[in-house]
Amino acid sequence: MSASRHPIALRLERQVGEGTRLLATVMALPLIDGIFTALIVAGAVSDLLGMVEVGLLIFGGSATLAVVLAEMEGSRRDRIKNVLLVGALVVPLAALQATIAPTIASVLDMVIFERFAALVILAIAAKTASATVGEYLPRPSVIIGLGLVASFRPTAFEFGFVADPMFVVYGTGAAVVGVAFALAVAGLGPWLRGNVDIDRFRFGSAVALGVLPLTILEVGPITGEEPLALIVLAVTGLFAFNPEGAMDASSEDADAAAATDGGDPDPDADDPFEEDVEDAVERVDEEESSAPGSPEGDRAPWL
Repeated sequence: MSASRHPIALRLERQVGEGTRLLATVMALPLIDGIFTALIVAGAVSDLLGMVEVGLLIFGGSATLAVVLAEMEGSRRDRIKNVLLVGALVVPLAALQATIAPTIASVLDMVIFERFAALVILAIAAKTASATVGEYLPRPSVIIGLGLVASFRPTAFEFGFVADPMFVVYGTGAAVVGVAFALAVAGLGPWLRGNVDIDRFRFGSAVALGVLPLTILEVGPITGEEPLALIVLAVTGLFAFNPEGAMDASSEDADAAAATDGGDPDPDADDPFEEDVEDAVERVDEEESSAPGSPEGDRAPWL
């Protein structure tokens, strides 16, 4: 990746490629690994603040920021269109998993499973912060699978579909928040590249992910209603902001429009074609002056 060495995004880039395909993989990975379902079952997406936290940290976050800024090419309109295509895949899948989450929760011991859900978030935070540490940690899907086995209650098992409309609303909303974050990054891409330190934002996002389990487990005086992860993420955004590197956000669109519309170049700018022609003429003159038929060409080399 050109602008950031994000460990998770780099690993996925080697497997699926760059651009829109990489963004789709990054944003759909919580759905594939079962992380999103685990958070819903653990109650992390049971209110509006939880919806925003999970949307920004799980579907959005530093990996999405790095991919959109470093790997997605084309004009601003092309990037926004590609993000919307990814959102058309992620949002329905998130709604489906939010629909079946209450059925899964009905056969689990939530006290045990919440600990595994917190553990998988800590593992993701460690993988985000350091690729070296991430190599020694198990995959999130493995941790979630162990949590399902450890918390399964055979005596409470009863085949039946359980639905909770609020789970569906907040779960779908979390995916929408993540897609909105990606759209904002795609729209403000030229400005963000000059004003935001991506790697600093990555480390701050890892810290915010590490704080999220505290609200899931309600450690100490934490009741689970405090938006600790959002506060850490907001502070991260402030520290990653670099106003001294500001650039014109319309420059990229202006260049794309000029290339599309065939606009006239700047009259004061040097024409590279004319410079190439002048260099070629000078080279021909030099070759002719040193040719055998020319007065200088017939002169002995020692004269």
